[in-house]
Amino acid sequence: MNTSLFSEFPKITKSDWITQVTKDLKGKSFDETLVWQTLENFEVQPYYSEEDLRNLPIANIQAAQKNKNSGSWQNRAYIKYNTEKEVNVLIISYLQRGMSAVVIDFENTDVEKVDWVKLLNNVKLSDNPVFFKTPYREQALDQLTKIVHYLPKGGFQVDVLAELFLNDEPTLSNYTWENTKQILSKTHQFPQFSAFTVESHVFHNAGANTVQELAFTLASAVEYVDKLTDLGLTPEQVISKFEFSISIGTNYFMEVAKLRALRYLWSKVLEAYNCASLIKDCQIHCQTSSFYNSTLSPYTNMLRATTEAMSAVMGGCDSLTISAYDAVLNNELSSDFGERIAQNMAILMKEEAHLDKTIDPSAGSYYIENLTYQLATEAWEMFQKVERLGGITAAFEQGFVQEEVNKSYEANVNRLKGGKVMVGVNKFRVEPENTLPKTEKANTNKLQNRRLSAVFE
Repeated sequence: MNTSLFSEFPKITKSDWITQVTKDLKGKSFDETLVWQTLENFEVQPYYSEEDLRNLPIANIQAAQKNKNSGSWQNRAYIKYNTEKEVNVLIISYLQRGMSAVVIDFENTDVEKVDWVKLLNNVKLSDNPVFFKTPYREQALDQLTKIVHYLPKGGFQVDVLAELFLNDEPTLSNYTWENTKQILSKTHQFPQFSAFTVESHVFHNAGANTVQELAFTLASAVEYVDKLTDLGLTPEQVISKFEFSISIGTNYFMEVAKLRALRYLWSKVLEAYNCASLIKDCQIHCQTSSFYNSTLSPYTNMLRATTEAMSAVMGGCDSLTISAYDAVLNNELSSDFGERIAQNMAILMKEEAHLDKTIDPSAGSYYIENLTYQLATEAWEMFQKVERLGGITAAFEQGFVQEEVNKSYEANVNRLKGGKVMVGVNKFRVEPENTLPKTEKANTNKLQNRRLSAVFE
């Protein structure tokens, strides 16, 4: 006789649960005691059930997550350029230690003076993707095509809009858009080589909340498509040649939902361009946040990076960069030990936790599905507000972006000052021997690279 164990128990509805909990609270308010008010100004319930999925577009949300062929991701190491030989040694070392791709940050190095043969010696770009971060994309591409005679993987990890928001330029010049068009056209012959990125880091590191980060990143992607199609490219040509690059913070479930909401929202944008099928080309690179890192208790940064990396993987990232815990101490130059720990996190998630075995592992979770939809709804509303202002560049020129982000940053700081615990920052911290002088308030006409803990250091 096959009898279900649960058939012996009466079915409990969410209303029954709330009634019992309210009784157990003995007069305390259910909403004030158990309902969580997020920084994004929406409510998160203490309990979700199957009932909460009934009015959600679950099929559409989940369909947007299924553009991947597997649950795996690319582990992408970050290298700051010094000399050709040093960078080449690091590339080879990282690939041997389990990394599958690297980013080379040239900063303002004259790439035409770089010996590219020496730089990429014994590195086959058709097997191991290499990404280049440089303002001189055209020159770098010219140098690269001189030595690579096959189909390379990788691309340019460059977001010209992010540079605008950080450097307070009044507008992007026509040359910048024309240059981006030329790069995109030249890389068309390399299907797996991206022409640019659309990054959330500039908003995240300035203090944006999750809704703002999603909305402004989405608006930036639309700005690229609109500007480049105005120059004669098709939406398909633009959409297939860039990747999103997203910062991942410490709010574990919120960050999982953020990535899922991004794919869902991007699928809606693609429908507007009559390119719905291109959701399969949506690539999301994630990197652990520098905004939440602390210099006072740097080892706590390891814990933050671990949860951030897990959020990225559970949210369905296509590639992942984990920053070393001590990168914050020395202008992004981390120790060998710090780099080894960071790389091992990604390897452990694959080889021991087997987190690469499932596509969209959080699908069906009552909580995460609701959180995904709430984020998507709020972000879509703000995205539409930005579009009504004329797009992300116009909204920035009018001060809307800066005002919204600065309000969110101040709210976050006030929460910590009011008692919200941030381990190693305002509690359980190592006191500094010397107090660093506070810097003057920066120009708020641009976005600023910040760290939340800096207020307490």
